Amino acid sequence: MSISDRALGAPSSSLRLWLAAIRPKTLSMAVVPVITGSALAWSIQGQINPVILLAVVAASMFIQAGTNLYNDAADFQSGNDSPARLGPPRMSAMGLLSARQVKSASLTAFILAALLGLWLSWIGGWPILLLGSISILSGYAYSAGPRPISYTPFGEVFVIAFFGIAATGGSYYLQAGYLSPSALIIGAALGAFAAAVLLTNNTRDRHEDKLSGRKTLAILCGRRPVTGIYAFLVLAPYLLLALNLYAFPGLANLWPGFLSLPLSILLALRFARAEASAYNQVLVQTAQTQLVFALLVCLGLLAF
Repeated sequence: MSISDRALGAPSSSLRLWLAAIRPKTLSMAVVPVITGSALAWSIQGQINPVILLAVVAASMFIQAGTNLYNDAADFQSGNDSPARLGPPRMSAMGLLSARQVKSASLTAFILAALLGLWLSWIGGWPILLLGSISILSGYAYSAGPRPISYTPFGEVFVIAFFGIAATGGSYYLQAGYLSPSALIIGAALGAFAAAVLLTNNTRDRHEDKLSGRKTLAILCGRRPVTGIYAFLVLAPYLLLALNLYAFPGLANLWPGFLSLPLSILLALRFARAEASAYNQVLVQTAQTQLVFALLVCLGLLAF
């Protein structure tokens, strides 16, 4: 289906166009680590500040939205989004929103994240200021600059670092006042799921990305090794969960997270068989599995 064909069935309202550009299905990956880090703080401290929680959730969503919006515009301007694209339609490429509009919205999202970050820095001090600044700059650098992160094989590492470890550890730090190794381990587990989402996206788009000069992990490794990498990313969270239980016996209430293991095994099998647009379903299911894993972990932390 060509971009023009998709435009015929595209949402007509301005709000729906902007929601499509923001890619709301990916926002859960920004929220999940924040909620989980806060739940861990609640489990250990016995309380959290709900205002701080809401502020961190909002800041994380603004960074994710800003990253998605800038990527929408930048991929169109670089010619990377073509009529043959297998993924969901992009608003800039379809001509439903101008690249200038989308970039302006991206800048607005990053500014809002920065404003919230300044307030959170007043509470958490220079570590939060540094973390927030690097997170925003990295979100911009994902699609911008002379060598965008999205054009390199380091996209998955970027996701693990910022949409896993940093988000979980940062939210825990703001609530507890110190950094816990357990929060970093849980963050790495959540980041692995998020990296699997990106790897699925890049595997689906690998042929088109190669033509545009990208050198993503999916392109450099090839189909068979990528299948193994994906399986590792969706199964590693359970190894990390086991490590957490071994290193911190007092956090035995993390065990419900293991209940989502069958979902990850099924995902690894589906990824191995997927072709073309079938990756879209695997991508969504990977994000959903991350959410289920996190909800089960939070359930254990809050209920047991």
